[in-house]
Amino acid sequence: MASQIFPGRFTAASDRDFVVFLIGMRVNKFWQFRKWLPVAKAMGPMMQALYTYPEKGFLAAENFFNFEGPTSLMLTYWESFEALEHFARNPADPHLAPWQAFYKAIGDDGAVGIWHETYLIRAGTRVFTGTCRASGWRKPLSISR
Repeated sequence: MASQIFPGRFTAASDRDFVVFLIGMRVNKFWQFRKWLPVAKAMGPMMQALYTYPEKGFLAAENFFNFEGPTSLMLTYWESFEALEHFARNPADPHLAPWQAFYKAIGDDGAVGIWHETYLIRAGTRVFTGTCRASGWRKPLSISR
């Protein structure tokens, strides 16, 4: 369904609150592979765990890449901030160990930068799209004309 194009104008609305979480990585020193490659490789196991165990509160994701930088952005949707926070801090989940390794190995030496942004989307918020696939907020929501 994610690749299906929906011709026409559509709206999606949430009947409950949910969280939009952006996680980004920018390679500042391209030739320092040993610094940024582990950061990039850590995302795969995290996403696999989230898609395998939806009960963790993960709803959907999209990945974006920009060659300027280069920069990667993962746009994710969560049932709640608490679910996101639990996944981030739970030693049994595949986020905490790579996060701690990043700060131990790289810290703020400038080879690679990361950022996080978190937004609470209130119930009743609507999104409008035209002739595109189910992306953005439409991805975790029901679609209607």
